[in-house]
Amino acid sequence: MLRHFRRPLFLLCLIPAVLAQPWQSATAAAILEGERHHPSEGRNGMVATSHTLATDVALQVLKDGGNAIDAAVTAGFALAVTQPRSGNIGGGGFMLIAPGDQSPVTAIDYRETAPAAATETMYQDSDGNVVQNRSRFTHKAAGVPGTVAGLAMALERHGTLSLKQALAPAIQLAREGFVVPPRFSHGLESARDRLEPWPASKAKFYKEDGSTYQPGERFRQPDLAATLQRIADQGIKGFYEGETAQLIVDEMEQNDGLITLEDLKNYQPAIRQPIHGNYRGYDVYSMSPPSSGGTHIVQILNILEGYPIGEYGHNSAQTIHLMAEAMKLAYADRSEYLGDTDFVEVPLAGLTDKAYAEHLRDGIDPDQARPSVDIRAGDPAGYESNETTHFSIVDRWGNAVSNTYTINFSYGSGITVTGAGFLLNNEMDDFSAKPGVPNAYGLIGGEANKIEPGKRMLSSMSPTIVRKDGRNVLVTGSPGGSRIITTTLQVLMNVIDHGMNIQSAVAAPRIHHQWLPDEIRIENGISPDTIRLLEGMGHTVETRSAMGAIQSIAVGEDGMLYGGADPRRSTSSAQGF
Repeated sequence: MLRHFRRPLFLLCLIPAVLAQPWQSATAAAILEGERHHPSEGRNGMVATSHTLATDVALQVLKDGGNAIDAAVTAGFALAVTQPRSGNIGGGGFMLIAPGDQSPVTAIDYRETAPAAATETMYQDSDGNVVQNRSRFTHKAAGVPGTVAGLAMALERHGTLSLKQALAPAIQLAREGFVVPPRFSHGLESARDRLEPWPASKAKFYKEDGSTYQPGERFRQPDLAATLQRIADQGIKGFYEGETAQLIVDEMEQNDGLITLEDLKNYQPAIRQPIHGNYRGYDVYSMSPPSSGGTHIVQILNILEGYPIGEYGHNSAQTIHLMAEAMKLAYADRSEYLGDTDFVEVPLAGLTDKAYAEHLRDGIDPDQARPSVDIRAGDPAGYESNETTHFSIVDRWGNAVSNTYTINFSYGSGITVTGAGFLLNNEMDDFSAKPGVPNAYGLIGGEANKIEPGKRMLSSMSPTIVRKDGRNVLVTGSPGGSRIITTTLQVLMNVIDHGMNIQSAVAAPRIHHQWLPDEIRIENGISPDTIRLLEGMGHTVETRSAMGAIQSIAVGEDGMLYGGADPRRSTSSAQGF
């Protein structure tokens, strides 16, 4: 049982006395007692994930004396077993780490990369037209996976457990199995058309007679258990070299895929400088490129800071109108400027500059929507999934981890690596298959996000940590493809502008605008009167399915931890102790 940290980074303080915030000081008692949604509470640690089993094993790590990074890596591998449709060792993602001693926030980029044989026009036919399914449901859709290397790097740099210890719960869950919840069964039934054509996927996810595992039955994954065991025994070489690597390459060679042994051996995660902004006195840290999330969360917040959002009210027509107008401007800039900064120059300082936000704000009519066709990317200053999984963790020392990772679509490409037991991602669809042509989420990409060998594809994943006077006060992030940015944004606003407790902030109805298509997408729960007012301002409003599944933690002024699990995902769980 680990009780001590081997690195001085996390030694300096036990639960920090977080300084008072307006959203958990004078109004705290009223909010916690009076709101419909009540957060989980804990003083020594809090875990919020999208699956109860992953929450359980991560919380046990904290109880046994491990830190937030130990718990995060343990949860990351456990989710790869319990939620193969979204969290998976065949994908990639981003992690933010904010020490409880006020040391700088660190960002780990373990996004997938394009194979060396990838080309700019690989998803176009001879006439230059995009062949959409080629970047989505074939072996060519897979980028080189980064999850194993990224989680291992986080543990090596900031954790106290060995990789073998962090993998042990996942290996047990894969080998012995777990009881299937209803969401698991429904997902497999809905994905049958994509999974069944691939023999390894059919054998992994369905019974011998072809039927679906039913709620209450036990689901085992022996091939995945063996793959995880090789990582436990050999470290990352157990995935990027040796037997597992060969299984991946055999799968590629037999099906016209691109990933080679060299691609796998050469993969490296990267340490990034997180995006930083300040909103009404709160320091907001989020993921930098190749994620667009942090840049545009800060950009939108900068625009909205010029309005008294709290006075306008939560999800009022005026608030939603201004949010939508700011979102349009940010997504237009996203299409023009964002890409992998290892390959292209991105004007991050300009996009996140408050003066640029003021310029954009000047173009917003407070009473009338601007048609998206009239909006083009701005001129910032000089250069300097839908089925994704997010989890947030805070330990007794105040250390915070925000992690988002994915294989892109639900069940990725639908292709399981024969003999290895995990799904291939289809993240190559997040590149611009052709500049100006939307991807599966309707996002328009440009030259900055074109396909190049070794390049990381653009993402919307937005793991985010908020500090007040140097102390961690909010940890959040979400799945949701293009809606990740706006989902995360609204939880921040719900807490900072509207004074909600974290569970209410997570559960509240959401809206989304991404420039194109020109519509405000809303969830059920927005007043019909509000919708009529928005339509009167010139907006097109469409009610669609739930957006995101955000897992969040707030830290009170006395160090108390409050967990908010998103009710949009039935298996979500926030637990503390």
